[in-house]
Amino acid sequence: MASKETKKSFRGSLSKSFFFALEGFMYVLKNERNIKIHIIIAIFMILLSLYLNISKIEWVVLFLIIGGMVVIEIINTAIENVVDLVTEEFHPLAKIAKDVAASAALVFAVVAVVVGIILYLPYIVQLVK
Repeated sequence: MASKETKKSFRGSLSKSFFFALEGFMYVLKNERNIKIHIIIAIFMILLSLYLNISKIEWVVLFLIIGGMVVIEIINTAIENVVDLVTEEFHPLAKIAKDVAASAALVFAVVAVVVGIILYLPYIVQLVK
């Protein structure tokens, strides 16, 4: 029995791939409320970090947390849109998929708050003294 070769879909050049990715990011920024909230909080935390003069390792932690939160929101949006594409009617499995994707964002947001407290509390205590 002869094997069939499967061809991956090729979208074009590397620059086109970056364009498509940027298009997706712009879609999320324009259409998703939660990512706007996360971006505003991220800007505030970056400004606070500049003011507090945090260490290099703390900057790394901050950007990993910010990047992780943005990525999770993007994946959540992708999952929600795929579910909406598959079914317009209410389906319990569609609800579960959307709720589970949203819960990933919630869990990461809670982790981000805990990390923020650990990171900034010593600086804030020092300012209060």
